Formats: sequence, structure tokens, C-alpha cells
Amino acid sequence: MAVYALTGFSLVSLLSFGYLSWDWMKPSLVADVATDPVEKSLPPTFARPPHIVFILTDDQGYHDVGYHGSDIQTPTLDRLAAEGVKLENYYIQPICTPSRSQLITGRYQIHTGLQHSIIRPRQPNCLPLDQVTLPQKLQEAGYSTHMVGKWHLGFYKKECLPTRRGFDTFLGSLTGNVDYYTYDNCDGPGVCGYDLHEGEDVAWDQSGKYSTFLYTQRVSKILASHSPKEPIFIYVAFQAVHTPLQSPKEYIYRYRSMGNVARRKYAAMVTCMDEAVKNITWALKKYGYYDNSVIVFSTDNGGQTFSGGSNWPLRGRKGTYWEGGVRGIGFVHSPLIKRKRRTSWALVHITDWYPTLVSLARGNLSNVPGLDGYNVWPAISEGKESPRTEILHNIDPLYNHAKYGSLEDGFGIWNTAVQASIRVGEWKLLTGDPGYSDWIPPQTLTNFPGSWWNLERLTDGLRKSVWLFNITADPYERYDLSDQRPDVVRTLLMRLVHYNRTAIPVRYPAENPRAHPDFNGGAWGPWASEEDGDEWEGGGEPLKSRNKKKKCKICKLRSFFRKLNTRLMSNRI
Repeated sequence: MAVYALTGFSLVSLLSFGYLSWDWMKPSLVADVATDPVEKSLPPTFARPPHIVFILTDDQGYHDVGYHGSDIQTPTLDRLAAEGVKLENYYIQPICTPSRSQLITGRYQIHTGLQHSIIRPRQPNCLPLDQVTLPQKLQEAGYSTHMVGKWHLGFYKKECLPTRRGFDTFLGSLTGNVDYYTYDNCDGPGVCGYDLHEGEDVAWDQSGKYSTFLYTQRVSKILASHSPKEPIFIYVAFQAVHTPLQSPKEYIYRYRSMGNVARRKYAAMVTCMDEAVKNITWALKKYGYYDNSVIVFSTDNGGQTFSGGSNWPLRGRKGTYWEGGVRGIGFVHSPLIKRKRRTSWALVHITDWYPTLVSLARGNLSNVPGLDGYNVWPAISEGKESPRTEILHNIDPLYNHAKYGSLEDGFGIWNTAVQASIRVGEWKLLTGDPGYSDWIPPQTLTNFPGSWWNLERLTDGLRKSVWLFNITADPYERYDLSDQRPDVVRTLLMRLVHYNRTAIPVRYPAENPRAHPDFNGGAWGPWASEEDGDEWEGGGEPLKSRNKKKKCKICKLRSFFRKLNTRLMSNRI
């Protein structure tokens, strides 16, 4: 029997708030698996292809939106969601690069080679160049395409840049996280550089502007200069609310009574982002786009609970395959939705946006076979049943193998030491090490978020390598049914075997010292040529750049820490 330690939040109180369900032994069968990822439905009969604005936030927790009962003020998101369709059975990936790659390609990460970790700044790696991206398909359909915000899909070659992958314009950062004002990013001690780019050039002149404001102003400028008679796609990938926790003071002041400092800063960043979405919506209306527009809002992964985020009442956090890492905030707001003002429980995954948006744009999907996403627009707009019945959360053969996993525990068909997770119908299976498994209530106290009095911790089960949950009846993953339902475990393991046979090799090359910003004018950017290939090693002294107008303030002591950094970065997400 699992032993739980919870002070301040009792089991009875969880039941009274509706956070638990007792219908967890329901003997349902695994749903049938759909055979064609792209639903063969006719495209919607809009008068014109709709304008599409896709808003992606970074590290925003499941609990961190007003309509999920948060203590954070998000009036714009609440209103847009209430007037549109809330997606309450919506899944993303547990970390940055995987979610972004699946959005852009419509494919699981096992089918792009990006199934392990993230793309790190010094790796000769990027979204595979043979993948036809979502913006490229929209360009084919006659759309003007623009990206504002965080890329994080690789940049070691110019061919990897957003403007080479389907976007007409780009303003944003290429790496995973930067300072919100200076745009400096350190990939470990002493490996630092500037990361804000306009198209394919370094945007030195934009330093000092808070990124949420800068990106919102750029979206407004794009809309003002474009004709609403021509279809447009804008991908707004906010840096917010990823660390570092930085916000204009006026937003922090609103949360001055919040005792937890990290939560206070984080809340301020969320509210600032909410106002940015308000300004984008206002610009759509001002410049004549709104009546023929579709706004999609999505988070990229679960919240980082030790940096102010909250996924309560879900289990786990960013970087894990528990629901707190992979269940996202999502909604669609559009005058074109037929059945508005409702909550949808249709199963939707981030890969589904590719075929859904291309279909809305009347684009051609026949030349991109093998998509893992489905066209879910009929489910969203009309309330029809979702064509999706299962989700492969991932199979990561490189992640640390679970100590107690074995082929024997996997019925001789699957090594349960391998980190993997899949949902089929109502059932969710996890193998290997799924990641940090606690439940962390909202961090409103003054103590450190991980302290014992606001953390509910599972104290046994550490010798396990297989978990099974009826995720419909038990969305908070409190009742492991792997021992009671070995038949379901075996069925889902067979699905993992099936997917693993279709996986391509993991693409996770060693870091290359040539990528150091000192060799590239003080900024992060492409450093290899087409002729260099993936294994090009390069060398020489740091290059002097005429365009370098500033130095990263914290780019010192580089050589001393380089060897240490290699070890530190192996554990960094």
C-alpha cells in the first residue's frame, strides 16, 4: 500500500473539492486504434481561408490560468476560452523542443529523431531538414507566415533557421531561454552570448525591451502592415513564463501580498502575458482580421513547480510524463466555431494542429504521408467525436534506465527499464522512470516550494517500473492498477512495441565547441556551413565582428568552467 504524507491537504478535503474520483476500477476495454491519422473529412466551407494566430506559452502550469481556479489573474484568457471552446483533454509534451517539433511537423518525436531531451545551443542539431513544416504547408496554401518569439528547434546551420523553415519573417530567440531584457543566454558557466534575432540577423538594437512587450508590438505591426483580405498565419511563441523570473514592477506590485517570492514573480509574468494576448486580440479587431480568424492558445509543457509554476491537482511537473508534465492548457477562440461557449473533452494532442490548421487553410495534405496528427476541427467546432483514440507520449531509449525494470516485467515483449508512456482510450501506461512524481499544491506560503508542509509525496513505489492508470476516472494518477489489470498492461505494451518499430534513431550529437558565441561575434547563431555536415569540428580563435555592439555581462571565466559544464549540462532541462 502506498503511503502518502500530506499536511494541510487531507484526502477528505481533496474529495470535497472534487479532485478525486472513486470510479477507478471500471473494467473498460482499450479503445480501438484509428488507422488513418488524418481524418478524411471535407474542409470547412468558410468564405475565405481564415487568419490563424497560434499562441504558445512557455512553462505555464496547468493550474496557472483563472478558469482552472488559479490565484493568478488571467481575465483575457478566461474570457477568450469562455467564448470559445476549452480543451480539457488536451496533451502536449513535457519539455520545450519536443512540443515545438511536434507542433511544426505533426509527427511524434520518435519519427523525427528528437525523442531525447532538448536541442542544446552547442549541438549540431535541428529539426530535420527533410520535414515539411506547418508554415511551409500554409505558404503553399497562399498564406503569409510570421513567427515571433522562441524557436528552440536548432540553428547550427542557416538552413535550420525559422526563415528557412517556412516563415516569411522572424523576430525572436533561437535558444531555450534568455534574459527578458538583455537577451543574454548562458549555456552553463562562461558559455554566454546574445540571442535576439530579426530574420537571420542579430537584433542588437532591440536589447533592453521586455520580451513580452516587444513580441506583442511586433504582432501588432505585422497586422497593421498586412491586408486582412489575404490570409495570414502568425505563430506567437512567448518566452513567458520560462525562467528567469522577470517582470515589470507594476505587475509584481499586484501580487505584493503573495508570500512566496517565486510564485509572486511568476504570477506577474503570467498576468503580463495575459494582457499581451488582450492586445493581440484587440489588434485583430482593429485591423479587420477578427471576424475571419482562428486563435489557438496552448502551453508547451507542464509548469516548473520549483520556479513558481503549479500543476495542481495533477501529479508531477515539467520534464515528467505524469499528467502534470503533459496535460496542457488549451482553447480555441473563433467567430467561425459552430458550437461556441463550451468545454470539450475530445482527446487532442499537439501534433493535431498541423493537419487541423492545414485543412482549415484548404491546404494539401496528400504529399505529407505518415502524419501522427489528426484533423480535430470537427470535434472542436461542432462537438463531434475526436478521431484520436490514443497518444504516444514518448519512447526515450537514452534516458536513464530504471534500476528495477526488466524484459521479464514487460511480459518478455518490452524492457520496462526504458522510459516510455502511452495513452490508449481511458488507459495510461508508464514504464521506466517517468520523472518527479509528487503532487505539489499551489505555492502561496512563504516557504520554499519543496518544503514538507506543502508537498504531498509518494513514499514507496520506488522499486517499480510499470504504472497503469484509468486516466478518465483517475486523472490525478493516485491509483496504480498495473497489478489488477495485467491484461491492459500487456495490451499497451504491445502498442509501445508497435510504435518502437517505426522509430528512427535518436538524433542527439555531442556539443561542438565551434558553437561558442565567442567564435560568432558574441551572439548565438549558425556556425556550420552546408558543406561541414553534422560532425564538423571547426576551431581557431574567437572571431571579431564589426556588428558586435555589446558583450554579454556574464561572459567571463569561460575556460575555467568548460570541462565542469559538460557534466552539469547532462542533467539540465
